[in-house]
Amino acid sequence: MRASLWRLGLLVLAVATAAVVDAYRGGGDHNFHRDFDVVWGDGNARFRDDGRLVELSLDERTGARLQSKDRFLFGRFDLEIKLVAGESAGTITSFYICTGGARHDEVDFEFLGNVSGEPYILHTNIFSDGKGEREQQFVLWFDPTEDFHTYSILWNPLNIILYIDGTPIRVFKNNAAYGVPFPTRQPVHVFASIWDAEEWATQGGRVKTDWSRAPFVATYRRYNVTNACVWGGARGCPESRRSWMGQRMDWWSWMTLSWVRMNYMVYDYCADRKRFPHGFPAECIIPIGRT
Repeated sequence: MRASLWRLGLLVLAVATAAVVDAYRGGGDHNFHRDFDVVWGDGNARFRDDGRLVELSLDERTGARLQSKDRFLFGRFDLEIKLVAGESAGTITSFYICTGGARHDEVDFEFLGNVSGEPYILHTNIFSDGKGEREQQFVLWFDPTEDFHTYSILWNPLNIILYIDGTPIRVFKNNAAYGVPFPTRQPVHVFASIWDAEEWATQGGRVKTDWSRAPFVATYRRYNVTNACVWGGARGCPESRRSWMGQRMDWWSWMTLSWVRMNYMVYDYCADRKRFPHGFPAECIIPIGRT
């Protein structure tokens, strides 16, 4: 019975994924070479297909990081990534938005590499007003090295929602009324990077980077910020692009999120009693439900 329910859940997930990915795929005329600066590891960022695709590589000398030229205040940010195949222990491939500064806001997708045959761990974190340590980790229901998949961050005044191929995996609601800081004032850059974090990335740092396998290459394409508000300048945030500004999780999204959490979440800071012996952070106590 449990196996049947698992298969049914996977089918529902696939149907939901296909519908939402079709809605968001390919929007906008975005070009990595034009829209990003290489702020670290210039020789390890290779632009292909007239800038529509970029390969970021990590070797013993350096990794690579891209930073968007524009800054944004609210938006939906979509990016397709194909992760490092084979041995990837010690490496982190990432996609995130960040304000910078001591009291920074940040939303992270970080893919923790592993030894060949073992799954990647998706490490997510959310910083608001300089406070992070809100980690949730997941295994994936597909091999992220075989093909591209779409990773999305929706950020509006109501909530932050993280998606994989249109499937919600995490929600961080605006609970400022309860004393939990929520990003609403600082514009963000969009970042993509690959770097070495062998001190913690794989099995808590027990497995180190095997540099004989270098270079480690992650590939990015279909960067889409059509549904985002550019900070300053003439483009701004046209009304025609703001349908997402009031977007919340609907009933179907909550059901899908619950299924993902039940089957694929491997760590939740809000359930780590050893880390918080004297009580969980405020946002862990406030229900994340449909209100």
